[in-house]
Amino acid sequence: MLTVYDYSMARILSETDLDMFLVGDSLGMNVLGFPSTLQVTMDHMVHHTRAVVRANPRQMIVVDMPFMSYELSNETAVRNAGELVREGADAVKLEGGVEMFERVKSIVRAGIPVMGHIGLTPQRYLALGGYRLIKDEEKILADAMALEEAGVFSIVIENVYAEIAKRVTEEVSVPTICIGAGPHCDGQVLVLHDLLGLGDISPYFAKKYLDLKTEIRDAVRKYTSEVREGKFPSRENYRVRDS
Repeated sequence: MLTVYDYSMARILSETDLDMFLVGDSLGMNVLGFPSTLQVTMDHMVHHTRAVVRANPRQMIVVDMPFMSYELSNETAVRNAGELVREGADAVKLEGGVEMFERVKSIVRAGIPVMGHIGLTPQRYLALGGYRLIKDEEKILADAMALEEAGVFSIVIENVYAEIAKRVTEEVSVPTICIGAGPHCDGQVLVLHDLLGLGDISPYFAKKYLDLKTEIRDAVRKYTSEVREGKFPSRENYRVRDS
């Protein structure tokens, strides 16, 4: 699974063998320039979900429920999850474990698949004391078990010791997806901008497969140079009337 935020990238990635797209609330930092995911709203998520859905990918589309779109009540959670599904999401993802049991159960009861997210939960980074490694093994396991009981179809495990993620994977029956949690999950997820080298800060658990930021700069510098030197547009780039 990779994050995908827009139509053009969804079209490109639909031709790969990815299993799932995540329209992640990380679009707040990577697309909108926010300092965190806390500024992302339902309107933002709906807008970007529509763009990805228009690409008609064969991959499953999972959409993050943004901060304060599900915490207040079961009714609010179901209504907002339903809105994302109406826009084309195949499933929603929300953060939290034991404390989100009733929210998850209500959304699942409404017929909407839910992906859980435990360990480091970025929407709660303030309460957690920052974006840090989560070490409480028993709490992580309890969160996973609660989510499974509530009816999630899979669980993202973020930024925990690999041994903890391995134990969770062994003790729950639903698939687990790691990000910064080692190789022992059933799947992996990364932020696309980290993979392509487009992000400003790359976390330790990301791998940059391409330095696209440098390639983009080089391409634009070549373009501006050719314009200033009169090399672009060249004859094949424009039409003239026949005499």
